[in-house]
Amino acid sequence: MMELVDMLGLGSSSLKSKGSSPFFGTVNCSSINNMPTYNQLCKKSRVKKSKRNKTPALEGCPQKKGICTKLVLRTPKKPNSALRKLAKLKLTNKARIYAYIPGEGGHNLQEYSNVIVRGGRVKDLPGIKYHLVRGKLDFSGLAKRKTARSKYGTKKLKKYV
Repeated sequence: MMELVDMLGLGSSSLKSKGSSPFFGTVNCSSINNMPTYNQLCKKSRVKKSKRNKTPALEGCPQKKGICTKLVLRTPKKPNSALRKLAKLKLTNKARIYAYIPGEGGHNLQEYSNVIVRGGRVKDLPGIKYHLVRGKLDFSGLAKRKTARSKYGTKKLKKYV
């Protein structure tokens, strides 16, 4: 009788693999039924996935003050080509980071300039997780900016008639 059960695939061995598909390969029942039981959840609840801090040097603050120690030019990742302006900073919490200098025009930064740093990565520069805030402390805003002025520290242009 057991031989007949094995031949027809009705025994416990059939639970391990249930046929094959040209798209998905062999389907395993053991991998489908991996939900915990209610009893298991009562004994040990689900573990929350811990969130990774994207801007560790800011220590939970929206901005930090820093002092420029070095100004650097760096080329971006593969499909792009340019010279991106970076500043090496020493923050008030003694952390040393690289921050991106935004804006198309030039900048007036030099060593020992006081700047404000905010979070925000630069997609084509690996490892750069911070932006400088334009128009605050020693870092001037862009002069002739008409659109998105708040991002670049530019005041409203007044027309004199």
